[in-house]
Amino acid sequence: MAKRAPNSKLRELVTESGLTYAALAKAVRAVAAECGGTLRTNKSTVEHWIAGVIPAGDTGRYLAVALSRRLGRLLTLDDLGLRPEEGQEDDSIGLGLGADPLDTLLPMWRYELDRRRFLSASAYSVAAAALPLSYVREIAGRTAAARTGRTVGMAEVAAVRDMVRVFSEMDERHGGQHGRTALIQYLRDDVAPLCRGRFHTEEARRLMLSAASRGVHLAGWKAYDVGQQGLAQRYYLQSYALAVESGVTGHDGFVMRTMAMQGLKLHRPEHCQGLAETGLNLAKGKVDTQTEALFRVVHAHTLAKAGHRKAAVAEADQARALLAADRGDEVPFWALAWGPPTASVHSRTAKVFETLGDHRAAAEQYARAAASRPGDTYARIVALDLVAGAEMQLKRGSIEEACATWGRAMDHMDGVRSVRTRKAVTTMRAELARFRARGVRCAGELDQRAVDFLAGV
Repeated sequence: MAKRAPNSKLRELVTESGLTYAALAKAVRAVAAECGGTLRTNKSTVEHWIAGVIPAGDTGRYLAVALSRRLGRLLTLDDLGLRPEEGQEDDSIGLGLGADPLDTLLPMWRYELDRRRFLSASAYSVAAAALPLSYVREIAGRTAAARTGRTVGMAEVAAVRDMVRVFSEMDERHGGQHGRTALIQYLRDDVAPLCRGRFHTEEARRLMLSAASRGVHLAGWKAYDVGQQGLAQRYYLQSYALAVESGVTGHDGFVMRTMAMQGLKLHRPEHCQGLAETGLNLAKGKVDTQTEALFRVVHAHTLAKAGHRKAAVAEADQARALLAADRGDEVPFWALAWGPPTASVHSRTAKVFETLGDHRAAAEQYARAAASRPGDTYARIVALDLVAGAEMQLKRGSIEEACATWGRAMDHMDGVRSVRTRKAVTTMRAELARFRARGVRCAGELDQRAVDFLAGV
């Protein structure tokens, strides 16, 4: 490791954080683990950094994330007195909201296609999760000089929507690893130029930016599905920026909803309730009832996580009431990211009950969610809902029922390349271990099927 003068910037930030050197080392190890790495950082390591030793490899980025989380603001390597070397990538790319999200996305896509590791190994940033809550909505308009290329109309909007829909359906059938490079290439080579083209009408411009936002949202979802949470978050932020610029009512709030869901999944609840509530307020009374139900049920989940039991149940009930009141209004293109809203509401309601400890109600809602989606089109998410339902059945002591549900989940996993499905099967094996040891037949048969599945993935 290279050495230089004592690092006063880092020393001041560590002092401000209030963390002991041992506690900071532990936080850095935790961030590395989230990114799939293993570090042996300890108190002495931190002392060496402050003395001027440069952290090796990705360790500096992990240190920046750990201190950002503690201090509640986004810190870069430069802020830590660890200026990136000449030619080194900007580790903060995608974690801001600039005037033109395409200026951020184009280099991100280049890095992805070049298989540059620093983005795929980046950590989730709590500080960045708060950006939409404080974002100034008036984005600078694009100048006439930036509007190059052909004139874009509704036919081009329809074409982009159709292609994003194809990529989305492929993702649901086969998992986040399938078609990912093709999606990034399509967004970079086709969608970005259209967004910077001349438009026949203002409506065409708005809808094209909204369609682009949905495509970038899908890129984030694909990163999420393969466990690259930091990269997923960066895509969600840029999807949000495009949605804001589009001005399409509710779309910006929908991306905030997604960001709240990601934070909940990663057990990083900071800002989740604010994201969900703000997203709901942007859409409430302005979108169809099914779409509003999608917003309300995620808000319910954040309330449950915050310990507001009565409010969470009431909000989840309101979401289901909105589904029942549906008048058949068209659901916006951007709100169909996970298929039929009914299924998404049941799945998220299940998570509300699971958070509140009502395993029976959770199992029922997971089963309804799985039954509400066409299994051939939404193989991965149906499988994951069934897995979650089986876990609830097991917690109620119904091992035979749980094994049957797990078996149905695995029926849907053939041909799916997804880190989440593989992790679900690995977790299932761990859950079954004690029943295999007791000689429970269904547990042994299911475990053998899981072994075969994992060997073939």
